[in-house]
Amino acid sequence: MAPRQGTVFKLAWPLKTIIQRFAFLALISLSIALLLLGKANIAVVEKLRTTTTDVLSPVLATISQPVDAFNQAVERVQKLTNIVEENERLREENARLLKWQAVGRSLSQENENYRQLLNALSDPLVLPITARVVGDSGGPFVRTLLLNAGRRDGVREGQAVVGPLGLVGRIAEAGEKSARVLLLTDLNSRIPAVLENSRYKGILVGNNSSSPTLEFLPTNAVVSPGDRVVTSGDGGMLPAGRPIGIISSVGERKIRVQTFTDWNRLEYVSVLRYDLPGMNSPYDNPGDMGESRLGGK
Repeated sequence: MAPRQGTVFKLAWPLKTIIQRFAFLALISLSIALLLLGKANIAVVEKLRTTTTDVLSPVLATISQPVDAFNQAVERVQKLTNIVEENERLREENARLLKWQAVGRSLSQENENYRQLLNALSDPLVLPITARVVGDSGGPFVRTLLLNAGRRDGVREGQAVVGPLGLVGRIAEAGEKSARVLLLTDLNSRIPAVLENSRYKGILVGNNSSSPTLEFLPTNAVVSPGDRVVTSGDGGMLPAGRPIGIISSVGERKIRVQTFTDWNRLEYVSVLRYDLPGMNSPYDNPGDMGESRLGGK
């Protein structure tokens, strides 16, 4: 048996060597022949390619079906895995939110208890008046905005003007159909402010830049970058707690505030009718307005 196997091996080995040596040359020759045939008769090559495609299309379609089914199965498994992971994440997030909800309720009840102990009065009614910005004077010394709402809409001097992100300024002039807003960044602007967490009070002073300064703080005030600054409500003209910005830098002489308001994208603002007792506008009562114009009481 062994001699016959050795003989077959001896006969097959030269044939294998010849195939390995001439296979590459045969492929190159076949490619050249196909190129020459394509140059000589393009119609024949096109017909051959079309026929080959027609023959192989059903085979490829049959082969692709299990592949597509496998890909869909893998995609479904991935979706199920993502759903499980997202469900777990939502469970954890829900647990955290429930904790914060309990904390919020506790703080709300505690705040209400303090209000009752102090017999604190609630804030006056704040009625917003929506107005569109129709002009911007700009300039290096005067930073104001022109609104398309005036006294006939309930706007009066001194009222706070807020945007989508925070305080914008206050009404400096009010006409019948228009009003001018003095921005809190203007050199003439002074806004009573307070640090939201530490409750240290100061004055926000405009300097014709997007970063006004916080001045007149107590000497023992501790200020850090990132502290939120809101309106204090001192003076009774502006409502308390309106966001202004955050402390951007703390120097030896200046504390700068980066305002929340995007000054380049102001289109609509809200004028706050902050009505304290005894501070009603003479235009809020039509009867009084008529008497004042006729010289009556």
